[in-house]
Amino acid sequence: MISFTEAQILGWITPLLWPFLRALALLSALPLLGTRVVPARVRIGLAALVALAAQASLPAMPVVPLDSWLAFQLVLQQLLIGIGLGFAVRLVFAAIELAGEIVGLQMGLNFAGFFDPVTASQTTATSRFFGAIVGWLFIVINGHLLVIAALVDSFKSFPVGGAPFAFLQQTLPHQWGAQVFITGLWIALPMVAMLSFVNLVLGVISRVAAQINVFAIGFPITLGVGLLGILLTLPLMQHPFVAALERMLAYF
Repeated sequence: MISFTEAQILGWITPLLWPFLRALALLSALPLLGTRVVPARVRIGLAALVALAAQASLPAMPVVPLDSWLAFQLVLQQLLIGIGLGFAVRLVFAAIELAGEIVGLQMGLNFAGFFDPVTASQTTATSRFFGAIVGWLFIVINGHLLVIAALVDSFKSFPVGGAPFAFLQQTLPHQWGAQVFITGLWIALPMVAMLSFVNLVLGVISRVAAQINVFAIGFPITLGVGLLGILLTLPLMQHPFVAALERMLAYF
């Protein structure tokens, strides 16, 4: 008769349990994969696959009784780190969408707002366009592989055990919000400068030729210049996006 002890079962389960919980928390908070359109069963299967495939690269996991207070703290630790990593990536996407909001405001397109069922929030056309573009860019540059690599490295930076909440003290996630405005303004700055120049020229024209209805010709000109500027600056979006993504993943 084959029998197993509790220590043996814990020795088999814990090397997979903690990476699985951290990966599942990451996939639940990650853009694209963490949306409503991706079923929960897909995220659970991917988390199990990542936890199993990363076993060779992970350090030794502590064997902790699952009914102890320490196990409860370790579960919270994995959830916090996984959600923090997904939140860091989501902030980069939010920075790109903020740039779209600023560009749309300068172009006069912010009145073209609609409800986005994916994010369950009110958004604008330019913001949603920038979000879709950066979503494709995230896949093209293998951003998902960078995130998985950061997840595996996080077990060395924030190992399971020890101080379960040291992650919050070392990374200070409440200060990450500044990166949204820094990156968003950095990306939108060329468009803002160009459209501000167009508005300045229209202002001069309205003073020189008062008989011209600036409101009638200003919107088509601003919209046309804005669309042309978006077309010209889209190929340059990769550098700030990759730099912001690597800067956020460096915390882990």
